[in-house]
Amino acid sequence: MSRIGTLYGIGVGPGDPELITVKAFRLLQQSPVVAYPKKRMGSKSYAHQIAELYVKPSEGKEMLGLVFPMTKDKEVLEREWANTVELVWERLRQGKDVAFVTEGDPLFYSTFIHMMRVMQAAHPEVPIVSVPGVSSFLGAASRLGLPLADGDEQIGIIPATDDREAMRQALLSHDCVVFLKVAKVLPMIIGLLRELDLVDKAAVATKVTSAEEMVWTDVRELERAELGYLTLMVVKKT
Repeated sequence: MSRIGTLYGIGVGPGDPELITVKAFRLLQQSPVVAYPKKRMGSKSYAHQIAELYVKPSEGKEMLGLVFPMTKDKEVLEREWANTVELVWERLRQGKDVAFVTEGDPLFYSTFIHMMRVMQAAHPEVPIVSVPGVSSFLGAASRLGLPLADGDEQIGIIPATDDREAMRQALLSHDCVVFLKVAKVLPMIIGLLRELDLVDKAAVATKVTSAEEMVWTDVRELERAELGYLTLMVVKKT
């Protein structure tokens, strides 16, 4: 039986291209196929923008753009994911390694997690390797000069939702909370901060460490703001 290629999940960090690891760089150079999330409208995805500085289409190297469905329809999701995984499998079964790039870390709230699961179910013989990357909350801590946790302090990494009581409990239960993808519920979260007297303990960053980075240390400025998807909030009580 001919060799089956390895599927690599490559974390390319939060935005600054210099934050990719040496291992990620080596695999991007070596892999004959580099797969990346592709937007339907043709604009480059965040991960693609970071990775393209290190790898270009050339003879023997393929840049494979993959469109991921943005829907909650289970039937559509399953069909589209199956099609996407088969595109990757086509290359793997030819013995080609595929490096799938994702912002942050491939095993932390990443598209690669679902790619890995569907691939394992459909083609369990495929070797799968993840290459850790710097996550956005770590980039934010560095940018803000803010230790997220020290000693026995507890930290919560929380996907922001409109469940107000759950968000309130997260703030009450941890010394530090990072709310991921907070833009869609920012007014509600700021309201909670006011209620808990924590509004001066919060900071917000969008596309942290990238050339498009924006940081706010007074979140009161954002109560009516419309920010992008890649926005997080750090709340450090102490």
